[in-house]
This record gives sequence, C-alpha cells and structure tokens, in this order.
Amino acid sequence: MATENGPRHVVVMGVSGSGKSTVAGMLRERTGWEFAEADDCHPQANIDKMAAGTPLTDEDRLPWLKALAAWMAERGRGGRSSIITCSALKRSYRDLLREAGDVTFAHLDGTEDVLSGRMSGRSGHFMPSSLLRSQLDTLEALGRDERGLVLDVRRSPEDITEEILRHLDLAPGESTAD
Repeated sequence: MATENGPRHVVVMGVSGSGKSTVAGMLRERTGWEFAEADDCHPQANIDKMAAGTPLTDEDRLPWLKALAAWMAERGRGGRSSIITCSALKRSYRDLLREAGDVTFAHLDGTEDVLSGRMSGRSGHFMPSSLLRSQLDTLEALGRDERGLVLDVRRSPEDITEEILRHLDLAPGESTAD
C-alpha cells in the first residue's frame, strides 16, 4: 500500500555486514510494504566474481541496479510502496535508483572493525569479508541534497527501524498494509 502521499520506496543501504537484511525485514513487518533483497537479484556471474574475492565493477553493477530500479518503479506504478536492500555505494548508483520515484536512503554506517566482526560471525553468504575494504573504499557518503539518513550500526536493529519510521513520518507500531 502507498502512503497518503503516494507510493514511497526505502533503500536500506550500506556495505556488507551492516545489517541491511535485518533492518529491511523489520521495516517490512512494520509497514507491510513489498520487499526485495538485492543480493537475490545479482546475476550468477556477479555472485561468482564476489565469491572469488573479486570486487564488482560499475559495468558489473549497472544491469543489477537497473533491475532494482525497475522493480521499485513497477511497484510504484501499481500504487505500492517498497523496501529494498542495496549497497548503493556510489552516488551514481543512488541516482539510478532514484529514477524509480520517491526514494529515501537509510544508510547503515559502521567502522571497519565493527563490520568485519559482524561478517566473520555469519555463514552462508557469498560475500567474503576480504571485500569489505574494497566496499568501504568505494562508498560515497550521502550528499546533503540526497533524501535519506545515516544510522550507526552499533545501535540495535529495533532502534534503527524506529528512527527510519520516524524519518518517514510513519507512526511507530502503525502498519500501512491493507
């Protein structure tokens, strides 16, 4: 369902290990909005490349980012709001995602030590911790003119989710689902 101002889209962004999936899942539960995990949208060639420890290039990412923007735009055309997880490391990537409509970025930010500790504690993910430094080197902070907020990953996922909901002017505990 869209908000009273029309469909909105939230991109929960950040490097690997920042907690994007956890926070996006909590937002989905709270809002009832449609959700896409961007990692699931990577072509197999990208997954293989990252699993081998090779960073993706802009050319590798472009079709993936276009697919994510198209997914959000399709929901928006149907009057539905959405949430996606996406590293969205560069402004140019976020510019492409913004083409989908009313997009807010929630940047989950943390130090390399905190993030690498989180990555070493998880299993079953194709992204090796060896690529964290590459992602941090590529990361461009949200510009002052970009709609979004930066959240410290040392906070609890619940606190982060609440702050995002407040930023979106959605009452805590209020579902926007039909």
